Amino acid sequence: MNIPRLFPTLIAMMIAAVPAVAIEPAVSGDSAANGLRHSILRISSTNQAYDFFQPWVKKEPENRRGVGALIEGGRILVTADLIENANLIELEKADAPGKVTAAIELVDFDCNLALLRPLDPAFLEGMIPLRLDATAANGDEATVVQVEPNGELAKTTGRITSVTIGGYPFMNLGLLVFKFSAPLQQRDWSFTLPVVRNGALCGVLMRYDSRNQTSEVIPPPVIAHFLKEADGGTYRGFARLGVSFSSLRDPQFRRYLGLENAGGIYVTQVAPDSSASKGGVRKGDVILAVDGMELDEDGNYNDPDFGKILFSHLTNTRKHPGDECDVRIFRDRKAMTLSVRTEVPDDGKRPSATYSGGKPPKYVVLGGLVFLELSRDYLREWGGNWREKAPQRLVYLDAFQDEMPADRGRIVILSQVLPSPRTIGYEHLENLVVSRVNGREIKSLEDLAAAAGQPGNGFQRIDFEEDPKTIFLDSQAVQDSNAELMEQYGLPALQRL
Repeated sequence: MNIPRLFPTLIAMMIAAVPAVAIEPAVSGDSAANGLRHSILRISSTNQAYDFFQPWVKKEPENRRGVGALIEGGRILVTADLIENANLIELEKADAPGKVTAAIELVDFDCNLALLRPLDPAFLEGMIPLRLDATAANGDEATVVQVEPNGELAKTTGRITSVTIGGYPFMNLGLLVFKFSAPLQQRDWSFTLPVVRNGALCGVLMRYDSRNQTSEVIPPPVIAHFLKEADGGTYRGFARLGVSFSSLRDPQFRRYLGLENAGGIYVTQVAPDSSASKGGVRKGDVILAVDGMELDEDGNYNDPDFGKILFSHLTNTRKHPGDECDVRIFRDRKAMTLSVRTEVPDDGKRPSATYSGGKPPKYVVLGGLVFLELSRDYLREWGGNWREKAPQRLVYLDAFQDEMPADRGRIVILSQVLPSPRTIGYEHLENLVVSRVNGREIKSLEDLAAAAGQPGNGFQRIDFEEDPKTIFLDSQAVQDSNAELMEQYGLPALQRL
């Protein structure tokens, strides 16, 4: 499993040799509010992502700057997208000159959180870690902290206006989100910002809509789950139940199912190899309750802290991977209770990977044909509106991959054709799903590379799921043109697996 989503950088590996440093104990109340400048740091990150349209190169570097919160253990909490694809991360105190390099200790893109640690632990001497305020709820006031160029703090007080389950930036998992209303001004170091209440950390701002003056904040329960997993030795992440469902508001459908009482949701799909599948939940079941919490017709329950909210908060955040969860279902006009062990899905087995975690993308170039494995990163190359702009067949395959057979394997695509004498007539081909190469079923790029090594009758035969169904390449001509192709298009290698 790739659950930890740790950045595979040299800097991140260096933290094991960094000794701990004594910092002042956390304080609360007015003293913490007045000393807030000793609890936050400016973060400068140089980021350079891979170009999934040309996976052998990286894009131009960009700089992102935000504000991190110092927490217990000499760690700095930030959003994951602040340090996504980071080459270099530097820390600065709000009220003192000087920079130090930071290492990434842990990052989880599902919950959009990361922990940093300075390579020079003495840098944190005299600083005060913030405690986490677990009591923040709908209607409470809180303050977003920004830093002026001169080091002065800019504090904007607003109100938590609602609590909901929302999509996080990498769109892999729905987790609890605070909706926060406050008019923020554009300042440097504002890519990610801490939100405080009564001198304690009550969230991390990850999105701001300047038109509506509203923000989305990662709330304390999600942060607490992340930190508990981080302190547990082996980071496991956030589990999922693994079901798709529809509302049961239709009274005729309820009568058809034999439901007499209100509440419950209809299971439309169970992801292969998921927690629900292993626990015995089936397509067509009605989920009535989770851990004793009755669900309404839309899948909401009455949470003691946040009111009516989607049941996934119980299974994804309140539960940790490996915890047992009681799921009461209605099947064949009978109620029964199943014990489901919550697990994190293995992204490595998904037909379309959710996120690469900054790893170099795999590719194979065969005679100018560029093959990739479909991924959310590839679709995101079409921009923030990728669901509408990216090839719709690929968007569909990514969205409904949980409905594919458990042994589907990766979806391999011909992403583009590099014009060459060997690809005349094929230049227009792009974003086609590969089914077979030289008669071998393709479930990964490794399969494709192995199959390409065994051409039939001197030709590479490539079959697709859509038109044109089949194309051919002269295998010897392809072999002879490899060096020329690499030089012409600046390819460091013809494949990365």
